[in-house]
Amino acid sequence: MVHVIKDVQDVLGTFVTITVVHSDINEGIGALHAAFGEIHRIHGLMTVHRQTSEVAGLNEKGHCERVSNETSFVIQRAIEFGELSNGVFDITVLPLLNLWRAKGLEGTVPTDAEISERLELVDYRNIIFGNKEVRFRKPGMGITLAGVAKGYAVDQAIEALSRGHIRHALVNAGGDIRALGGKTETLPWRVAIRDPKNKAHIATTIELYDRAVATSGTYQRSFNDIIHPKVGKPAQEVISATVVARNAIDADILATCMLITGAEKGKGLFGNLDGVKAFTIKDDGTILN
Repeated sequence: MVHVIKDVQDVLGTFVTITVVHSDINEGIGALHAAFGEIHRIHGLMTVHRQTSEVAGLNEKGHCERVSNETSFVIQRAIEFGELSNGVFDITVLPLLNLWRAKGLEGTVPTDAEISERLELVDYRNIIFGNKEVRFRKPGMGITLAGVAKGYAVDQAIEALSRGHIRHALVNAGGDIRALGGKTETLPWRVAIRDPKNKAHIATTIELYDRAVATSGTYQRSFNDIIHPKVGKPAQEVISATVVARNAIDADILATCMLITGAEKGKGLFGNLDGVKAFTIKDDGTILN
């Protein structure tokens, strides 16, 4: 007998759903709990909203000694995509993000002078690694891993499920999704991508088998926290970007890049990456593949 085991938890700033299809219900439940344990652990390392996290400590002090291998890996992966995207993806955008949030609470927007001042602090190349330490070159810098840590957590949840002898599972962290196998040996997982202008309408359906998909959008946010790090202003080119890749961390990053750059420029970012597919939805509802 095959059992479908499912749980939903509030973590990573969203609702995370894990679905496991397995013949042994106890083994399936144990693997599901282990997967959620990985997600909570990674959230504790990388969130900016918990003072005890490594990222929060780095932002407060400007350096972090004995940084964990995982946080180091995620930061360095983000830097790699910073290089690939010519700075379109930049985790040092936090000072700009904080500026826009503060002004939003006041009911205003930042001036060009305020934006220019914060832009001086935005450059992933000013993150320095050495001897298990990570530090900033300039005082006042800060990073956010919001566009990368969620995908990494999904990948690690899949690894935990695989270690638990699970062959069929789906992890969905607020639009960052990765499939382990298919729903069965012969049927893929089917993931619906909703029309950002009409949630009752499905824009497209994606079939997944050992693949990941991430969707990034501005349409569900009261505040658009996707900031273009080159100009210091919220992204406006498209309202939704979806990327299919081999793992969730890469899909997560690339979806953010495409949301900032738009479809045509975005394709140039991953044209040489193996197995990556994407589409975007513009404000007028146009879908660009």
